[in-house]
Amino acid sequence: MAALSPRYQIGVALALAVVAVAVCVHIGMVFLHVAPSNTLTKTHGKAIDEWIYPEFEQNWKLFAPNPLQQNVAVQVRARIRTADGDFRTTGWFDLSAEDGRAIDGNPLPSHTQQNELRRAWDFYSTTHSGENRTTASRGLLAETYLRRIVVLRLHRAEAAGPGGVLERVQVRCRTTPVRPPEWSEERISLKPVDRVLPWWTVPADESRGGAG
Repeated sequence: MAALSPRYQIGVALALAVVAVAVCVHIGMVFLHVAPSNTLTKTHGKAIDEWIYPEFEQNWKLFAPNPLQQNVAVQVRARIRTADGDFRTTGWFDLSAEDGRAIDGNPLPSHTQQNELRRAWDFYSTTHSGENRTTASRGLLAETYLRRIVVLRLHRAEAAGPGGVLERVQVRCRTTPVRPPEWSEERISLKPVDRVLPWWTVPADESRGGAG
């Protein structure tokens, strides 16, 4: 910074100060989110939740007494309005498999490849019943978040084709139990289980590639 003019030094100092404040606020919000209930979280719980959800949600599944023992694959298909006005339904796109291929052999995979889709599905499943009814105040947010992610992935894959428009999307999750180790006496079914969600209409601002 010493080589910069005083005006630019002030600008850099202000930018660093803003970044430092933002980092401190984020760390504080995450701490309050995972901390036991206290006066601050009771008073400002709504503000904390709005900062954390859905991108920064925390959980402790890795350290639970019974960590996750399933392979979860999120898949999507779409109803397309073609350039000539006809309609067609795509096959299922295995989005989790695409993330897996991007991570495999990559020493520095992105946070998006590792967690975005997985956490979006987990967020949806924990805020909706098996009949896809909202069971929490953030249910609509969870549904919107998951829909936007799969729509953006479909646009990235050019699923609509030239001149096509995404009209509706349908998500399903295929859960496959992980085989227990040979020394374990646990006996489980290894048959995959599908959970298929209703068709969702894609809003006009998302149907052509916008984030909504």
